[in-house]
Amino acid sequence: MQTAFWSWSQAHEALASPDFDQMVGAAVNTPVVAVDLGDHPGSEIANRLSQLPVVSIGVGSCADSAWDIHSNDPDPLIAGALAAPMAAVTTAQVLRGTEKRTFQEGLLVESLAYSTLQSGAEFASWLVKQSRRRVREDEGSRLQVKEHDDRIEVILNRARLHNLIDSHMRDELIEVFRALALGPDRPISLSGAGPTFCAGGDPAEFGTVADPLVAHLLRSSANIAPYLSRIADRVTAHLHGACIGAGVELIAFCDRVVADVDTRFRLPETRMGLMPGVGGTVSIPARIGRQRTLAWLLQDHTIDANTALDWGLIDEIDPD
Repeated sequence: MQTAFWSWSQAHEALASPDFDQMVGAAVNTPVVAVDLGDHPGSEIANRLSQLPVVSIGVGSCADSAWDIHSNDPDPLIAGALAAPMAAVTTAQVLRGTEKRTFQEGLLVESLAYSTLQSGAEFASWLVKQSRRRVREDEGSRLQVKEHDDRIEVILNRARLHNLIDSHMRDELIEVFRALALGPDRPISLSGAGPTFCAGGDPAEFGTVADPLVAHLLRSSANIAPYLSRIADRVTAHLHGACIGAGVELIAFCDRVVADVDTRFRLPETRMGLMPGVGGTVSIPARIGRQRTLAWLLQDHTIDANTALDWGLIDEIDPD
């Protein structure tokens, strides 16, 4: 796989070619197109690339909003995209339409794309490299729910396993959020027990549903996001320690997010050959924008609470 790195004039020359659609794209081993724009926004180029299976990067401060990402330092983004090009391109394609889709349409497109990636070679390669971990059925309830006169606390309660979200926790969260939507209109606190708010999805369950169509249909009927969205305007998430993957996706739906100063955030999905699959392509861009979301995914770097506050991913840092 390679990158087409063009100057603005080279990009315009390429754009004029009748074979432009066959010159770039994941299928022809050129999944990334970066253009040094100079003082140009590159709107025509960006709009054409937005129709193709590529990650488009506008290099320069004047880049049009149609670019998948704009940056003055494209090298880390290019490296990230080439590390898992199929996941990178698919994620870029999904994120392009986030502003135009309804909430339900966003979840549907995300699920279809996620299930497709689950059947791909990049995810299969990631799975092979993972140490085997037993699926646990005997841990008891994954949540604590505490009702008070003026509020309700929902606490992720797999502290020993850093509150990894498995199918049992997913089902319990759906049940609790469904009940809260029908109950009294009280404020809701969402937090995690132990040293970590949530370390993401439980890797023991990754790849356990072999058929991608079945995986999509299961996700369509058993997804936390729709149920959380019904009560999101009442939910304040309180974060500490690590907030990774699915944890980030869920807290981004909440009306208010408060993080301890030690909280760290990470989105590793594309390096796994996947993309966010718990509503994150809907919730995270709504907070930080689709271009920043894709850039974060491609670089797979950990950000601190101050960066998260600056981006708008969280609303407050609690110094205590």
